[in-house]
Amino acid sequence: MILSLIGALHRYPAGVRRGLLSAGLLAALALPWTLYPPVAADILCWGLFAVAFDLLLGHAGLLSFGHAAFWGTSAYATGLIALHSGLPFPVAVLGGAVAAALLAVPIGFLAVRRSGIYFAMVTLAFAQMVYFVANQWDDVTGGENGLQGIPRQLAGIDLSDSFVLYYALLPMVLLGLTAAWRFVRSPFGRVVAGVRENPDRVRALGYAVDRYKLVVFVVSAFLSGLAGGLYAVNHGFASLQEVYWTTSGKVVVMTVLGGIGTLWGSLVGAGAIVRLEDWLSTAGFEETGLITGGVFIVTVLVFRRGVWGTLSQLLRDRAAPGAAVLEPHPRHDHDDTAQRVRS
Repeated sequence: MILSLIGALHRYPAGVRRGLLSAGLLAALALPWTLYPPVAADILCWGLFAVAFDLLLGHAGLLSFGHAAFWGTSAYATGLIALHSGLPFPVAVLGGAVAAALLAVPIGFLAVRRSGIYFAMVTLAFAQMVYFVANQWDDVTGGENGLQGIPRQLAGIDLSDSFVLYYALLPMVLLGLTAAWRFVRSPFGRVVAGVRENPDRVRALGYAVDRYKLVVFVVSAFLSGLAGGLYAVNHGFASLQEVYWTTSGKVVVMTVLGGIGTLWGSLVGAGAIVRLEDWLSTAGFEETGLITGGVFIVTVLVFRRGVWGTLSQLLRDRAAPGAAVLEPHPRHDHDDTAQRVRS
């Protein structure tokens, strides 16, 4: 969230940006003291998942309906590694993320040859195949019972305390967010932004468009797997819910709510949805989908750029009054990176 503001306010003094970054880190450190620690950890995991998804949707312009395959595959792989190897949980989580990235290679190789709704349907089809395998391969995945009792091991640290576990998960989440930010700001990420804007022109410039799409697809899957593994460690189990299509839909809602293309605005959407679901379940309201769906509809109708995207636009307008221009599509916080390719 704070890094998003830094990106949106790149013309502001360095001291302001450092102050905002410090405020964001302090907010992350204070989160388990204001919320139930496992819920705070869920916000971290879902936030990283949403950022990874927005890396694909907002930055590359590819809508996936099957990202639960990578989140869930990593959750299962992390659980299996932790259960059968006795390795520290960071190693198990990284192993799960690598498994998700490896799965993404063949899926992405076939999917990136399509675009629009066809790309979305291909990813959904593969995700349903992963769900079927997880459901039927009960000797490994536990089937409908899932993997239970995933250990939280880290040498010399008692992770049975939810507060301690939160601060053990936080560094890995921050590393994942930093990796996403660096990817967007890298020369490779600028080419990907150009592919989003005008793939034909980028292809004419000599770039292998499908190869760039495949790489961002795999990177997004890796970061999604990192989030899924951390989620499995936080809850101590991995279930079929992690690979079900509703999980893919949930991360889409989070990304749209925060603002497509803002990248870090996805953290806002994830935090809002997780906190709302926790509050509704605590209040005894079972049909949480009705409320979250209503919030999604209102956001789409009222905030075209999402919550964070709208806030970023307002800040840009205040920084440069009279310079706002009506746009045919929602502005991305990193649109400036594609200007060179478009020109």
